[in-house]
Amino acid sequence: MLNLKRISEVYDLKVFTDQGEYFGAVDEAIIQNNKIFGWKIRATKESYLNKSMSGSGIKGVIVPHQLTKAIGDIMIVSKTDVVSPEAETTEVE
Repeated sequence: MLNLKRISEVYDLKVFTDQGEYFGAVDEAIIQNNKIFGWKIRATKESYLNKSMSGSGIKGVIVPHQLTKAIGDIMIVSKTDVVSPEAETTEVE
């Protein structure tokens, strides 16, 4: 059965990789043409994102919605695509 969520319910949701690592928290949804384009994920204190980007001044990344595997009590994203050297990361201001 398909479960629907309001975008407002997704803000501050914890984000984990498909390998079980805490990645960060949802900061914003990026809407384009009435569809979700991606998610701004902010680096939190104990997150993998914070540890891997420490010292660079980057506060978060934009994860395309296609890399989102599941949204429920937490959000699960594909680590291999998000964290790979080829993946383009964008600074969140």
